[in-house]
Amino acid sequence: MVKLRNLGWVAAGLLLAGCSGGGDEKKAGTGDAATGNAAPAGKKLLAGIVFDSGGKGDKSFNDSAFAGIQRAVKELGADEKDVDSKTEKDYEPNLTALAEKGCDVIFAVGFAQKNALATVAPKFPNIKFAIIDDVLDQPNVRSLVFSEEQGSFLAGYLAALVSKSGKIGFVGGKTTPLIKKFEAGYVAGALSANPKIDATGVKYTESWDDTPLGKATATVLFNSGCDIVFHAAGRCGLGVITAAKEAGKLAIGVDSDQDDQAPGFVLTSMVKHVDEAVFATIKDVQDKKFTAGTKVFDLKSKGVGLTEFKNTKDKIGDANIKKVADISQQIVDGKIIVPSKTEDVAAFVAKLKK
Repeated sequence: MVKLRNLGWVAAGLLLAGCSGGGDEKKAGTGDAATGNAAPAGKKLLAGIVFDSGGKGDKSFNDSAFAGIQRAVKELGADEKDVDSKTEKDYEPNLTALAEKGCDVIFAVGFAQKNALATVAPKFPNIKFAIIDDVLDQPNVRSLVFSEEQGSFLAGYLAALVSKSGKIGFVGGKTTPLIKKFEAGYVAGALSANPKIDATGVKYTESWDDTPLGKATATVLFNSGCDIVFHAAGRCGLGVITAAKEAGKLAIGVDSDQDDQAPGFVLTSMVKHVDEAVFATIKDVQDKKFTAGTKVFDLKSKGVGLTEFKNTKDKIGDANIKKVADISQQIVDGKIIVPSKTEDVAAFVAKLKK
């Protein structure tokens, strides 16, 4: 996650050569792989990361996680190993390989790695693991989860305020409960800002890395009258941004700050501060303060939020910026409980009308 530079008005921020999967090995460390013991005292902490589909360089979810690793290398003097996963079959051997290389802490990026981590973690009880975007109950595993629906609510709210056509769209990657959280929050936010907005333009690519497909899917939405499309599709979503630029419309980025991917054509990005969660976990391991269990990052803790609109303030206007700030504070204060399931959106909107 790129660290969000909060404006004063926003209450919340608006690992491996030789491993299966073929990642890049960085600054090797040592450890007792046979017993699963972490690197001996005096050695640099070694952090490992297994990327999800889309891999390093997606300018989104995976890169956000890697930013936390890079920060630990710079600020904590850690070493790192990273590895890409070409298919889901790579997860278990990749996690195992990093553990056998003596990593002190290993990050499984994405909910799809849950089953693989459930198999690997018990085999290395003295190594710390963390999974991003899912919950795994193991004594040496920390679960890092985010309230995506809250940040997406702000994205939808802003989109409805700015839309001139009265129609907005959403492009998801694979149809999963996680991405449905983005969709639910986005649609609920849009209808909260404008009950007449048409937010029915929802499509899923069933891919995290097919950029041309993302572009084609967004183009269909733009051609149907949508003037703003939010994506939650990883590398695939970069195609959505390209489509917005070519159509002269607006995209909303996700996970990382994607505002500069097409300056002026990315209204904002719904950032998940995965980098902060990763960095904090590494620091806890270094400080011997690591605990297993679930850590939730929401709008109140600045775990999710919007970027600062540096390229689009002229399209938004000060009045709308203030409205977004106000609605953000209501979520933080618990006055608005954002739905996290699409089937709950209708009931949420009905309550707003009372």
